[in-house]
Amino acid sequence: MARDKVDDGDAFVSEVCWHYYVSSMTQAEIAARMQVTRLRVNQAIQRARSTGMVKIQIESPFLPRLELQEKLVATYGLEQAMIAPADREHYDFHFPAGVALASYLTRQLETGAWRKIGVSWGMTLQCAISNMTRQSYPELEVISMFGGTARGAKFNSFGIASGFAERLGANYSLLAAPNFLSDGVDRDLFLSQAQFRDHFAKFEQLDAAILTCSDVSPKSYLVSEGFPSEVDPQDLIASGAVGDVVGRFLDAQGREVDNPLNARSIGITLETLERVPTRILVASGHHKVEIIRAVLQRGLANTLITDDVTAEAVLAREG
Repeated sequence: MARDKVDDGDAFVSEVCWHYYVSSMTQAEIAARMQVTRLRVNQAIQRARSTGMVKIQIESPFLPRLELQEKLVATYGLEQAMIAPADREHYDFHFPAGVALASYLTRQLETGAWRKIGVSWGMTLQCAISNMTRQSYPELEVISMFGGTARGAKFNSFGIASGFAERLGANYSLLAAPNFLSDGVDRDLFLSQAQFRDHFAKFEQLDAAILTCSDVSPKSYLVSEGFPSEVDPQDLIASGAVGDVVGRFLDAQGREVDNPLNARSIGITLETLERVPTRILVASGHHKVEIIRAVLQRGLANTLITDDVTAEAVLAREG
């Protein structure tokens, strides 16, 4: 016989929760056993949670990273953040983020939503390539978004675009140009060549862009190997630059700083980049905290992949 009066006191709620949480019964089974409606069982469970009678605690070594991810998403309005665990004793700011990017790309490409991916360059992306299994996406095209250097072939823009394409079984398109033109070369005239017009048109069709960033120090390969000889990094620092993304130098608020390299940079513009639906920033290291914050504050990335050491440092700066 069904209970003839509503009894939602603590004893009733406790009995429902015991069956639900301890005995692992379904709400329908509890309702049948206690001869009440399933709605009353559900209401009792919700009441137990809201009053604190039931407290759910998650014990997991992954929980701190999940909390960091949520804080980053909330702070910068991101769509997603992925935090990889770093070896704090033997810290490598390329490996954890690179492995996380490899995992992220493998999952995303399975959806079949991407046809054109833009890539930057750097050792973190090379690490991602090294940790990806070979796949087959013959309809996919990998497109370099920034010119390259004569050295560092394995991880410059040429090596990265072809490397991703080889692992993904995809096609690729190279921006066969230097990252910065020589002084005095007319940029508009240089880019008027058909091969560059066609390549730049592909920037408007990107489904995703994989970005890296660098600070303005000798740790940056762009600074040490990619700068024209007459450009002094100290001048960029004096202008307020904290680093670059695709060769565009930003200040701490994410604004593009006025510098002589602007008119000589060969690559996707920040305005075009902002129109790409998925923009993934992959970056780690204490020396990159300021430029990571600048990129995120500008909204140039809507997905961040980094490690827990860097994530803590970025959020500490906000604090």
